[in-house]
Amino acid sequence: MLNDKVVVVTGAGGGIGRDFALAMAAHGAKVVVNDIGASVSGEGKDAGPAQKVVDEIKARGGAAVANTDSVAEWESANRIVRCAIDNYRKIDVVVNNAGILRDRFFFNMSVEEWRAVIDVHLNGTFYVSRAAAPVFKSQGSGRYIHMTSTSGLIGNFGQANYAAAKLGIAALSKSIALDMARYGVTSNCIAPFAWSRMIGTIPAETPDQQARLEKLKRMQTAKIAPLAVYLASDASQDVTGQIFAVRANELFLMSQNRPLRSVHRSEGWTPGAIAEQAMPALRAHFYALDRSQDVFSWDPV
Repeated sequence: MLNDKVVVVTGAGGGIGRDFALAMAAHGAKVVVNDIGASVSGEGKDAGPAQKVVDEIKARGGAAVANTDSVAEWESANRIVRCAIDNYRKIDVVVNNAGILRDRFFFNMSVEEWRAVIDVHLNGTFYVSRAAAPVFKSQGSGRYIHMTSTSGLIGNFGQANYAAAKLGIAALSKSIALDMARYGVTSNCIAPFAWSRMIGTIPAETPDQQARLEKLKRMQTAKIAPLAVYLASDASQDVTGQIFAVRANELFLMSQNRPLRSVHRSEGWTPGAIAEQAMPALRAHFYALDRSQDVFSWDPV
């Protein structure tokens, strides 16, 4: 499905990103395997993980090149895109997968923990996407695939930084889809459920947490890749501005914010009238303080 396509996959040195890179190459794409080789929390740097994936792709007869630039800085993000053009003369697909975690309850979260996660996830997604935009615009085609999360779409404990970034990515994707539609460019999000190095950092101190992690371990990262390959292909030309989720063999189309219920008062609202009339009318439609596992409560299929 991707013959002669050039695909950039960020954070492709392991986990979901590695499976994306391998799957894209298996379907004929030339792949820029980007990964700085940092820890889950974003510390350190190692060229080994990216090169190892490149070696795997080449051993299977594919074409790939490693890149270790960070997505979290504008100049280095541009070098990622330039790597594709320098090696393969073009770029067709950007997969924004790079990410780190600095989990902590909101009331204890430091400014540094907030900024580090926002810089990689949200700013990094913007930087790499923006760097590719002039090329996509001039050639009249392109595919953006961004990784969001139900931590942002629904909610989770101890992930204010991650959740804010991931929900921001969903809004960014929609804006890209709107602004780039006239140029034949699509932009979509995937919220993955899978056992990976990042998920492995989730606390497992209570029986409930331990049970959740056992469920996650049954969800393979490779299960996410077929959707990414499809969204990267020409077959997805009419699919844009959407948010998908993949959970083992289940594929979901996620909802987006729309008005849910309204109330009207011809003489206008006062604080007292809101308390006495509006809130009772709206309350039945309030959203509970759900977490992702509350909504996706059944075992993976």
